[in-house]
Amino acid sequence: MRYRKPLALSHGIAATFSGVETAPAGAIRGLQEERLRRQLDYLDARSTFYRRRFREAGIDPASIRNIEDLAQIPFTTKQDLRASLAAVPPLGEHLAAPLEDVVQIQASSGTTGSPSYVGLTENDVLAWQEMTARALFACGMRPGDLVLHGFSMSKGFVGGIPIFQAIQYLGARDIPVGADGGFDRLLIACRDLRPRCIVGTPNFLLFLADMAKELTGFEARDLGVECLIVGGEPGGGIPAVRQAIEQRWNATCRELMGGTDLGCTYWAESNSEDGMYMVGPDHILVELIDPDSGEVRPFKEGATGELVYTSLGREASPVLRFRSGDHVVVTNEGRAGGRTTPAIRCFGRTDDMLIVRGVNLFPSAVQDIIASMPETNRVMRVVADFKGHTTQDNLKVIVERGETANPAGDAALKRSAEERIRNALSVKADVTVVAANFFEKPGAKKVSLTLREMPSLKGTGDHG
Repeated sequence: MRYRKPLALSHGIAATFSGVETAPAGAIRGLQEERLRRQLDYLDARSTFYRRRFREAGIDPASIRNIEDLAQIPFTTKQDLRASLAAVPPLGEHLAAPLEDVVQIQASSGTTGSPSYVGLTENDVLAWQEMTARALFACGMRPGDLVLHGFSMSKGFVGGIPIFQAIQYLGARDIPVGADGGFDRLLIACRDLRPRCIVGTPNFLLFLADMAKELTGFEARDLGVECLIVGGEPGGGIPAVRQAIEQRWNATCRELMGGTDLGCTYWAESNSEDGMYMVGPDHILVELIDPDSGEVRPFKEGATGELVYTSLGREASPVLRFRSGDHVVVTNEGRAGGRTTPAIRCFGRTDDMLIVRGVNLFPSAVQDIIASMPETNRVMRVVADFKGHTTQDNLKVIVERGETANPAGDAALKRSAEERIRNALSVKADVTVVAANFFEKPGAKKVSLTLREMPSLKGTGDHG
């Protein structure tokens, strides 16, 4: 099945790129179940990886007729896919299309090991473009917009070429400098070409705002940007970080989310600012599970859990009940008259979670606290200098004081930060205060909030 740009787009607060985003829930469910049965038949016929898993689990794929039946099927994990890639290179035992039909290969960022490679057929590429165009449109991008590309363009990262393709598919015009092209080139292009939109990671866009005056002669807010679209790392959903981005640029900031194994982006925030909505329900079936028991939970407002994904119509590298590791809270169940799919906020990843004296903690939760403190530079790192993810010691946190803050106030800042962390997260923290700009400014790489060893603090003037 081929996809094309729609000839007409709906407008207003519920403006969408595709009618499926506002279709009745029953219609979406019917479409998903039809495509699920077709995908299962496809996997049984073409995927050595899943055919073996069906057999080992004693499952007849033909018996899976509806969404509830999916619970019979074992989860697929990232480690399962890594083992598949290692066993049958280059694209793994789970490649379900002939290699000659693969027209594009993307790679994960490889933050937890070697990159995972994902193949796409021509139809898969078109599906990615459709979903990502929906996400960009939800976040505020429109046909005809000039867009400055601030995600990394290299290493096969989905924020690069796939975002570029989706921007063109939407009908906008991309300026493909990329974060790896250098912040100076990006800012000069922003000054000279005056794009309406910028896409990039939240911390990098804050850094660009910091450097704008020096590089262009203009403050970021005077460069005419109206729409900032962020993703790829924590920050876009953190109120204090978002507020800082919007104030520095005098522009709206909206968040999107995806993952290499399913697509480029398929969650996106709309003007309603009540979380990121699933914009690709016809291509991806999403479940919410208890991360410990694996039990499926309903998408009810306020519910938390881990997202699990099943491809619907994927040809080259389909996955079935893939555990994403993304931990979310449901912020909206979808409603008639607007987007009918659920909305979420992501507050952490399984890979990032620490257990501090028995308390589960995500570094992004600490960042949320520190970013809301005006006496800081909104920058912090958790130091997990212990084996594994569990410690009985206090949580070690390094916090940058604000640009204009007096070092004489470091002791008070340390006490305040420790008290806020204890009250909000129920863990004791040992905070070290360092000078503003102690940590390297963000560039093409994603910002990691966790350090595995304590950095040298000599000569920093810290008062921790």
